[in-house]
Amino acid sequence: MTARVALVTGAARGIGAATVARLAADGYAVLALDSCAGPGGAPYDLPTRADLDAVAAPWPEVLPVVADVREAGALHEAVGVAVERWGRLDVAVAAAAVMVGGRPLWETDPAELDLLWDVDVKGVWHTAAAAVPAMLAGPDPAGCRFVAVASAAGSHGLYRLAGYTAVKHAVVGLVKGLAADLVGTGVTAVAVSPGSTRTAMLEQTAAIYGTTTEDLVSHQLLGRVIEPAEMAATIAFCASPAGAVLHGSVVAADGGFGA
Repeated sequence: MTARVALVTGAARGIGAATVARLAADGYAVLALDSCAGPGGAPYDLPTRADLDAVAAPWPEVLPVVADVREAGALHEAVGVAVERWGRLDVAVAAAAVMVGGRPLWETDPAELDLLWDVDVKGVWHTAAAAVPAMLAGPDPAGCRFVAVASAAGSHGLYRLAGYTAVKHAVVGLVKGLAADLVGTGVTAVAVSPGSTRTAMLEQTAAIYGTTTEDLVSHQLLGRVIEPAEMAATIAFCASPAGAVLHGSVVAADGGFGA
């Protein structure tokens, strides 16, 4: 039986892909899940199955699975696959998200808000609802961790990104509510809030503002872009047995954004 087993959503690129690599390097078996909607995916080009396969290829104990976090049944099925293959689930990292915006709240297309809510919030909800029962039923609930990737937007208001700001605040609230529900179980929940990280989402944000990623980075005290591997290292600590001390917390891994 594998020592520790993780589920990572949004695994085909960016922070999710880096997290898969970090956990696999640390000895985890990982079910790497992504929708792989590809070019033409809303609201911008999303990863492909080839991207997901490339993330998994270096690691014999990484299993790529194409599934959409908007579908609750798909998450339950993925968790079932992980438990059947490896006998347990210890960690779930909810990293799947999209970025859309560019207009003030009163001019925002309701379809944009629906997309953000369905992927960025309900996707995290579905991941927790599927993963937590498997953790509670496993051999070591006290070592189990749920980690949601929130955003600096979960504690700040971002210009012309009211929808994204609202859903990332909701992710933070979801994690805090989940943490309260988990009291006494041994399983813990934490949110990690990245700043400007070298991802397609950062490029999309720059495009929304009609500016450069360098300009976005200037708003965090670190003075440079955060690398996905750095975020993955933070997430890996949160996912570790030692990460229990962060239960119910929001880890501001944002390089001093807005400070």
